[in-house]
Amino acid sequence: MGGFNYIQAIGAELQKADQLATEIPEQIGMFTVKTANRAIKEAALRPNPDALWLSLWYEGEVCCLFSDSNLGKSIYAVQIATSIAERQRVLYFDFELSDKQFQLRYSDEANNLNQFPDNLYRVEINRDSLDSANFEEAVIGNIEQAAIKSGAKVLIIDNLTYLCIASEKGDAAGTLMFRLMALKRKYGLSMLILAHTPKRCLSNPITQNDLAGSKKLYNFFDSVFAIGKSAKDNSVRYIKQLKVRYGNYTYDADNVIVSAIEKIGTFLQFVNIGYAAEREHLKEQSDKDISQLDASIKELSKQGKSVREIASELGISKSKVGRILKKDV
Repeated sequence: MGGFNYIQAIGAELQKADQLATEIPEQIGMFTVKTANRAIKEAALRPNPDALWLSLWYEGEVCCLFSDSNLGKSIYAVQIATSIAERQRVLYFDFELSDKQFQLRYSDEANNLNQFPDNLYRVEINRDSLDSANFEEAVIGNIEQAAIKSGAKVLIIDNLTYLCIASEKGDAAGTLMFRLMALKRKYGLSMLILAHTPKRCLSNPITQNDLAGSKKLYNFFDSVFAIGKSAKDNSVRYIKQLKVRYGNYTYDADNVIVSAIEKIGTFLQFVNIGYAAEREHLKEQSDKDISQLDASIKELSKQGKSVREIASELGISKSKVGRILKKDV
């Protein structure tokens, strides 16, 4: 019977009956009200989500992958899409490359073309049908239609800028994420959204504050991971897990994935070359870096920000902020 647990199902029904007997309604306006016991029993009847890519992205999640420009996030995203497409249909919304640029990236010097799984569909914007007056609304609506008509449950969107040109603004970012979450729930979708980070100092570890745009974006994502550039070798990248709602922090600061970008045959990809602590791939801080950090901490303190707020904004520990502020006391 597919592992269906009749005992748990009966238990959930009894919990529901008990709740109704106490005259507490299930729906109060926009809220659904259940006892905690009933909630977990009903949830236990549904299958656990499968991992789509390592432990970084699971079914049913809206996930974010971000990095600085030219570090290979689109290459990594196509690699993820290709792997998933071996098992199910994937829509890859490519708002970055033209079809010719995509072809050149995935062919060799003899012009042999890469053979992708038949379940991988690349989607690009038809420039002749752009609705500039209501661009963001049209993009979201067309993403929904593409998912419906293709039957795909896995969507990769490259990149965030095309979803919401005003994503730097808190209200616009919040509205965008509400729309994406609504699509996820309505159709049971899994989405990976690519995003940028401003230029960052290679001496500092990657934190949530490196995600370009409003912090509201980060709060809405179910899971987040990022690509960093190794200070040891310009050709080496590392992948760090930043946010998890299901599963474990497998690839945190103490165990990042270390990779090199290589073209094997016709396929450009990240090749795993090991695991390491993130600090092993950070640049040693110069005297200039240290003085700039001190100045930033003091300036934020003058603005009335707490030690906790300063530490969060700069991606350092509270104790380090405290030590620097005490220097001038």
